[in-house]
Amino acid sequence: MSFNTTGQLFRFTSWGESHGPAIGCVVDGCPPGIALSEADIQPYMDRRRPGQSKYTTQRREPDRVEILSGVYEGETTGTPIALVVHNVDQRSKDYSEIAAKFRPGHADYTYDMKYGRRDPRGGGRSSARETAMRVAAGAVARKVLDALVPGGVSVRGALVQMGPHGIDRDRWRWEAVDENPFFCPDPQAAERWADYLDGVRKAGSSCGAVIEVVADGAPPGLGAPIYGKLDADLAAAMMSINAVKGVEIGAGFASAALSGEENADEIRIGNDGRPIFRANNAGGVLGGISSGQPVVVRFAVKPTSSILTPRDTVTSAGEETEIVTKGRHDPCVGIRAVPVGEAMAALVLADHLLRHRAQCGPPLDPIPPLKRD
Repeated sequence: MSFNTTGQLFRFTSWGESHGPAIGCVVDGCPPGIALSEADIQPYMDRRRPGQSKYTTQRREPDRVEILSGVYEGETTGTPIALVVHNVDQRSKDYSEIAAKFRPGHADYTYDMKYGRRDPRGGGRSSARETAMRVAAGAVARKVLDALVPGGVSVRGALVQMGPHGIDRDRWRWEAVDENPFFCPDPQAAERWADYLDGVRKAGSSCGAVIEVVADGAPPGLGAPIYGKLDADLAAAMMSINAVKGVEIGAGFASAALSGEENADEIRIGNDGRPIFRANNAGGVLGGISSGQPVVVRFAVKPTSSILTPRDTVTSAGEETEIVTKGRHDPCVGIRAVPVGEAMAALVLADHLLRHRAQCGPPLDPIPPLKRD
């Protein structure tokens, strides 16, 4: 299997399977002299860690990250940073009854068609377990951004829709994201989602979600036309996350319903003599290059395909049959995709920052972000 690496100057390679002894990654291209320890990475791992509430898979993984290389006396050396997390709560027997069956909505069939074999234990490389190492690498990327961008870059994500139920943006509070199990910025929506997801979970079904990631403080100038656009790489990064089926930047698909006058982000001069944008329909990216406004990306996660409702399928021998996927699964895998989306945004921004510095030197200061009421 190829294509386990992403990025150009700041490169990230992941390895391991859902039910193997461990998962890990190598981060290559990190500048030397950046303070880094396992304590810098672990808080992000804890946000994604399974088994923290009844609304996520009950697989019990501590997800303790270990740094194997690339750090000496608390600082990066410029050499590859190897990170590892040991799997401790695999239950491969949960998949023994369905090892010869293709689970609808999963990658079982396509992996078998491509490689002539597959790992039925939790999906192997196609499992959401793989995303833990994206979060670990994303923590390293955040350190790079904070070290090289004056004032740092804040990369935050939130769940803005669960199933058909969205949030009220007038009630958006970033502080609320850490106050409920859904990473929801609207406390009232979070209360409704609890009842909704309880019903989904008890029915043995699942639901999808929409996640929004906002990067404040990203400097202008990141990204390169024509085939190195920042928004194109962000879209590719989000689409690479397991179960993601759609991505939009800024106003996204809603911009199709706007007039030219409504969609244009008008520019004026602020009191400090610097330009200010009156809106951010562009999501902080113009012509593939960051404008200095907040970079805004949303992605849609499909319902978890592992459900208890019997579904029609076929076996690897070509026989029609029925399947029920037992085991421990997220009723809404989009919940734990929030820290994964943050990590992917950080990885892309760190890579583009290093690419910009290599060609143009240090970036300009960012435009002050629009305040969200």
